[in-house]
Amino acid sequence: MVQVVPRLASLVATLIAGPGVLDDNVVARARTALPAAAETQWLAPGTALDLSFSAESGTDQGALAGEIRGAVNAGVDVVVQPADSRRKRLFLADMDSTMIGQECIDELADFVGLKAHVAAITERAMRGEIAFEPALRERVALLKGLPVTVVDEVLRDRIKLTPGGRTLIATMRKHGAYTCLVSGGFTLFTDRIAAMIGFDANRANSLDVVEERTLAGTVAEPIFGRDGKRATLIELRDRFRLAPIETMAVGDGANDMAMIADAGLGVAYHAKPKVAAMARARIDHNDLSALLYVQGYRREEFVEV
Repeated sequence: MVQVVPRLASLVATLIAGPGVLDDNVVARARTALPAAAETQWLAPGTALDLSFSAESGTDQGALAGEIRGAVNAGVDVVVQPADSRRKRLFLADMDSTMIGQECIDELADFVGLKAHVAAITERAMRGEIAFEPALRERVALLKGLPVTVVDEVLRDRIKLTPGGRTLIATMRKHGAYTCLVSGGFTLFTDRIAAMIGFDANRANSLDVVEERTLAGTVAEPIFGRDGKRATLIELRDRFRLAPIETMAVGDGANDMAMIADAGLGVAYHAKPKVAAMARARIDHNDLSALLYVQGYRREEFVEV
């Protein structure tokens, strides 16, 4: 009888936590969840490390990451992936509640006294409980007559960039990656936020504006949402002749799921439950600089902006 020897794959588990959280005890607990002995490489002392190991080809990497998270207890993000091709050459990111901490349409609705109502619709759409396109049309209709100048106020007074975002983009671009901000929101925001963070490009929806420089209450069709984000990933991947493994996408809501699924590494970032459950990688505790550690960057390689 011929004995079949399982094929082994080279994998790496990246652990990321707050400063000083990772120590020898945490590493030892993580090792108990691994299928084989692992080599330790620190990316940032006390904050981020790689555990390199071998496992049977076809190992469920997401499930294994969950087992490691359980072994090390709460507060530590864990991503398991193939050791090869970790540094990505194409990066797509959602804007609202990912690259920024707010939902822009909710902030606009506050100017017409409807923030709570609109935010409830936004939450249901992002959880995947209702379809994105009709939900967007419904919310935009409520903004009819709002002066376009309120966008300046929202950007100035209400929008906060997610910590680590500018460093993430600057570091990836320095090492040759192309970066694109993709949003089911509006170009009135993405054009400026993409420039603030340092993205190469951005894609989003266009709000219709009447001559008096007020919002018409409608959005240009077709609506850019789940399918548009995925199509952008494929378009840019083909333009730069990249393999799927060379791409990364990150987001938090249901309209990010298609691009997360199709990326070489799809990341759910502080995401809605449905998104976190389907993504192969998830960041629940740390800021966006975690996505650099996931790619194997050492702390001293970060480009500070």
